[in-house]
Parts: sequence; structure tokens; C-alpha cells
Amino acid sequence: MKRIARWARNEWGPLYVAVRGPLVRRRWRAVPMAIGAVCLTAVLQFVQNQSWGYQFVQNVGAVRAEDPLGPALLRTPLSLFVPALDLPVWGALAQILVVFGIAEICLGWWRTLAIAYTATLAGTLYARLGIWLGPDSPIGLPATDAQVVDTGPSAAVVGLAVFLAWRCRAYVTAVAVIAAMVIEVLLKDNLAGKEHLAAIAAVLILCGITEVRHRRRTGRVTAR
Repeated sequence: MKRIARWARNEWGPLYVAVRGPLVRRRWRAVPMAIGAVCLTAVLQFVQNQSWGYQFVQNVGAVRAEDPLGPALLRTPLSLFVPALDLPVWGALAQILVVFGIAEICLGWWRTLAIAYTATLAGTLYARLGIWLGPDSPIGLPATDAQVVDTGPSAAVVGLAVFLAWRCRAYVTAVAVIAAMVIEVLLKDNLAGKEHLAAIAAVLILCGITEVRHRRRTGRVTAR
């Protein structure tokens, strides 16, 4: 048990320390963006389940690969907060609150949104590329996926989780998240799973860029 506890402290200790202080001092005021994201997602879920609101939400926040690229890009920011109709909304709300909240404390609200948008955009663009490549390609998609709505908040949540795990040096957690998404694709080969992998790939590139910039800054400081 001591060995497990020591591993848990090494894996999640820095993240716990980073999050605990602001939450103790400010409580919910420490994560206003995350709470706003939860409220927006809940409102969109309510509206899209109404006969009068479904088409409105589709028009402003649903992205499909068959859509023209321009309108799709305009809808992509709001698509982060449009939950899937066929999945329990409470799971999506809980994921957004926890992952966006931790990210907001550790990274700041604007970096959190930037990484979430990058992950979602990667999935959106991958869908178009995959359909263009076709089902015969290892990373291709069938033409019918062009009519499937993009993942919604899940790609952003997965991307943020990987970035946070890397940032806090919780490498086992990062590998576990990635492995879970790979298993998802192997067990259920659908568009959402592959978009999650595209989101992870984009975030790993961000991690690499951030690491290179950090080492360059550190090198300059050391040289002085």
C-alpha cells in the first residue's frame, strides 16, 4: 500500500497541490469559465431536445464533414458545448466541470479554451481528411461518416486531459488516457473514437512545441 501511495503522490501530487490552493481560497470563483461552460452545455442540451430548438442548435453548433468548410469553422467553437443526443448529458457535464475546471486553474481560462478548440478543430478537420482518403486507407473513413455530427465536448475533454497530464508530469495518466482512446477505436470503430485520436495527436504536437520553447528559454537563461 505504501508503494501505491508513493506512486500516487508522485503521479498526482503536483496536480493536487496546484488545484487545492485556489479551490480552498476561492471555491467556485476559481473556475468561472468552467462553470460557464457547464451552464452553456446544459442550456444547449435542453434547447436541442425541444421541438422548437433542435434545428436552431444544429444550425449554430452542429458540425458535419459534409458541411461547407467556412460555416463548419464558424460553428466549431460552439460545437465544443453541444453534447451528443445519444449519450447521458450528466456525464458530459461532469467531465467538463472537472477537466475544464482543473485546466482553468492550472493553465488559465484562455489557454484552456485555446487547447480545447485546437483538439476539437483537429477532430473536425480529420473527419474531412478521412472521408477524402476513403475506407481503403488505414486512417480513412467511409463516406457515410460525412453525415455524422462531430464529437461535441468529448474531444476537447480528452485533449485537455492529455495536456494537463503532460504538464504536471503525470505520464502514466497521459498514457492511460491515450490507451483508453485507442481501445475505444478498436472495440467500436466509429467517427467519434477516431476524432478523439486526432485530438490527442494535435495536443501531443502542442506539448512538443511547448517543451521545445521551454528548453530554449531555459537555455538562454542558463547562458546568461
